[in-house]
Amino acid sequence: MRNLTENSIKKMVNAWYKKLDIHAPMVEILPMLSNEDSLHMVFPEVSINGLAAFESWYQSVIRIFFYESHKVKEIKSKINGNEAEIKIVVEWKASRWKPPAGYSDRIKLDAYQTWHVKWSFKTNSPVIIKYIVDELKYHEGSSRL
Repeated sequence: MRNLTENSIKKMVNAWYKKLDIHAPMVEILPMLSNEDSLHMVFPEVSINGLAAFESWYQSVIRIFFYESHKVKEIKSKINGNEAEIKIVVEWKASRWKPPAGYSDRIKLDAYQTWHVKWSFKTNSPVIIKYIVDELKYHEGSSRL
């Protein structure tokens, strides 16, 4: 039986944000999510359940935000066998254009998140079960969501 480790969690968190930055195709992102009905995600604008809802959300946000960068500032894990709760602080920067504006705007913030992950024997890596954005702290001069 394989258990989660701090290293496997850190690797997964960093890979997740890298894929978001480059707007990776769904075929690369879906294996990082639990394929069970228990997948639950809470974003500032919506709560979703299941892979189909995630795909719909993802396809919409990659058409809104560009020049994205995520910088992981903190990862704290409470590991219990093959499951863990993770507290993450990530700096997110993104540009957005709202038609018919003449210019795009820039969002800069720190997102405080709580993830619940488990070890997947199918993918031989951690997968996200729950992903909750707990709080957003905007940087000075940032546009708001």
